[in-house]
Amino acid sequence: MSDHNSELQLVTFQLGAEYYGIDIMQVKSIEETKEVRPIPNSPAYVEGIFNLRGEIIPVINLHKRFHLARVAADEDDELLRGFLIIRVAGMHVAIIIDKVSRVLTVNTGEVQQPPQMISGIGAEYIEGVVAREEGYLIILDIDRLFNMRELAQLETIAR
Repeated sequence: MSDHNSELQLVTFQLGAEYYGIDIMQVKSIEETKEVRPIPNSPAYVEGIFNLRGEIIPVINLHKRFHLARVAADEDDELLRGFLIIRVAGMHVAIIIDKVSRVLTVNTGEVQQPPQMISGIGAEYIEGVVAREEGYLIILDIDRLFNMRELAQLETIAR
């Protein structure tokens, strides 16, 4: 089977003005926004922690991590805000998203190399982009979002 015929299922969501996708195999669940408890002395992009059915999960704000503007939301959009629970290095992390979009199937042949800079996120965090009518869908490389030191910090927070 050649790569051009294989499909990728992506959970897509909006952060700021851009649409992003994460491989569905790395997504545990989508949760409505919960009460987040701040953690003193944590990195600026860590909003805090919340309890998901007995598991303590660190909450990451990618807006702060990548200096993205939040999208202005009306009441309907507020209902679409939430947390995307992803698996990173064997632990669960919540990412704050502006708007859940949908699960999208893309042909791997459609995935292109990312431009050097796209929407303020460095190419090192991006697996690829897919051209859509409404612009690019940016596929995030979850395993590269955090370096080893940051992962160690997140593990400490989740304990």
